[in-house]
Amino acid sequence: MFDTNVTIIGNVLTPPEWRRTQQSNQLVANFRIASTARRYDRENRCWVDGNSLRIRVSAWRRLAEGVIASISVGDPVVAYGRVYTRDWDDEEGNHRVAYEMEAHSIGHDLARGQSRFTRTRQTGPTTADDAEAEALIGDPAAEPDGDRLTEPVVGEMEPDFLRVVAGLTETPEEAGEPQEQEEEEKEPETEETPAEPEPVSTTEVRRTRRTRREPVAA
Repeated sequence: MFDTNVTIIGNVLTPPEWRRTQQSNQLVANFRIASTARRYDRENRCWVDGNSLRIRVSAWRRLAEGVIASISVGDPVVAYGRVYTRDWDDEEGNHRVAYEMEAHSIGHDLARGQSRFTRTRQTGPTTADDAEAEALIGDPAAEPDGDRLTEPVVGEMEPDFLRVVAGLTETPEEAGEPQEQEEEEKEPETEETPAEPEPVSTTEVRRTRRTRREPVAA
């Protein structure tokens, strides 16, 4: 939780030495890196070396295999890992403090040279930890809940996607035109002529007309 992860850019000081642990038979490679700061001297107009940091780097398992096959003395490298101090006593009984790094990743500094990468084919797990990691990677991934489609709500109207897309794609000029102009662009509808009334015969008119009665003289 409170680990100090640091990136160090420097050069390899010692050739990598590898060994295997007695109990778990894990492969580990150790070497030293020197990182020297450089500053520009304005008086002499040249770059000069500043403070230097020397640290012991340890790489485990697959990373150790890559270090042994790829790293040599003088190579410019970039190392990233957990930095800590190790206290110990020398042969004379003096207390010593050393800075060490448990590397998570190591590679060549391509700003100062070129390198060719060769992918290694894994024939089998080197340790029990690697076997557990491969088992976890091989398991089927769980389906995230956020990607599932929810059930439709009863009574909810479906959105009109065509109107939404049309509103996003129309230009401001088209959006500012009045609605009357759109109505003018429409094709005029043909007016229907009213049907002519059918002619009524005079006989029918006479039949329906009431006769007028004249008054009779007394």
